[in-house]
Amino acid sequence: MYHTEPYSYRVEGQGASQIAASIEAGIREGALGPGDDLLPVRELAAQLGVSPSTVAVAYRALKDRGLVTTRGRSGTRVSLGPPIAVRGPVQVPAGVRNLADGNPDPDLLPNLGPLLARLDDRPRLYGEAPNLPSLIDLARRQFEDDGVPVEALSVVGGAMEAFERVLNAHLDRGDRIAIEDPGHANLIDLVRALGLEIEPVPMDEQGPMVDGLERALRRRARAVAITPRAHNPTGTVLSPQRSADLAALVQEFPDVVVIEDDHAGRVANAPARTLTGVGLNNWAVVRSVSKTLGPDLRLAVVAGDRTTITRVEGRRLLGTGWVSNVLQELVAALWSNPETDQLLTTAQETYADRRQSLLNELHQRGISAHGTSGLNVWVPVDEEHGPTQRLLDLGWAVSAGQRFRLISPPALRITAATLLPEEAALFAGDLTHALRPDHRTRET
Repeated sequence: MYHTEPYSYRVEGQGASQIAASIEAGIREGALGPGDDLLPVRELAAQLGVSPSTVAVAYRALKDRGLVTTRGRSGTRVSLGPPIAVRGPVQVPAGVRNLADGNPDPDLLPNLGPLLARLDDRPRLYGEAPNLPSLIDLARRQFEDDGVPVEALSVVGGAMEAFERVLNAHLDRGDRIAIEDPGHANLIDLVRALGLEIEPVPMDEQGPMVDGLERALRRRARAVAITPRAHNPTGTVLSPQRSADLAALVQEFPDVVVIEDDHAGRVANAPARTLTGVGLNNWAVVRSVSKTLGPDLRLAVVAGDRTTITRVEGRRLLGTGWVSNVLQELVAALWSNPETDQLLTTAQETYADRRQSLLNELHQRGISAHGTSGLNVWVPVDEEHGPTQRLLDLGWAVSAGQRFRLISPPALRITAATLLPEEAALFAGDLTHALRPDHRTRET
């Protein structure tokens, strides 16, 4: 939940670094919450008895670190996902169904126990190959089967690490990146923390809009990030025609870096499509295992051009060095196991059934909703706070769309991964009431 009342935290300091440190402390301690407006530059300067330029420098430093965002004349506010350790995540109250977290259904994730006992228990030392050959071979076959070119591959610690490594390999602070709007909240937070400027690309039911991406590229965006299937938060799938149109467009800008997020993989219930291939100098396709095998595995395989992958691996060697061989062996064992293949087929069908059941119930009640693929359903609303709170009072937690939006209209994100078809009618009835409070309260 975001603060809705003016904050009482008193910023202190006489120099820019002291003022920035005071605001950071307020964010860290929770006195300044995500989305809170900071005082205008001149007002804070008068309060502290310093020059407006001193406060402007402090705000600029916080913006460069991704702690705050600026909105021109609309002022400065705390980022919705500031890159700083804060006091724990927002907790869903006891007894409330959590349709907000974006998680897969734990019952549709593989049991790791039997495979753990069979892993190679030989101690691994410095200097060994960072990428497990068996995992790389399996990933290569997967990418090739999906039509993704396999020039080079690397194993990294999850999708967001892959994005950070690729972006750092090609972009500098102040560079622009085209991002879907609405889009993945963690990615939006990450690129802000990297000091990159976001060019929003509007979405429709076929994917990112061509004219929106062209506008971003004409404004010298140096990278493009898209999710071809199971788009988070809207559940959009890139249509064949839109994929072809976007691919033709980015080929007119061969120096732009195209990064694709295939986080849902096998459970997306949609074919893989890619803009990569002929005509691009730098690109990456990121396939993580969080939604298919479990978020705790923290592993993704990245396919890309040789320059990009070489830079990613070189930077990784200076930091973590490699992804744990225990994790790599476990993922390779799961990918090679026929039982995993059967479970992923079941998960794909189950998620599709649950998502479609919810969509059917919403549409029957005249509620516009979207979600062709993946775990989530996106519901446009007039405003987000009221319906979110009324649903919470009725026992349901959903995500306000604010974190996922740049300039697109308000909406709610509903994670349908654990919502059983027989529960969909009850939830849809409660959502109807939350959107139209004069409607009768509950369905039975």
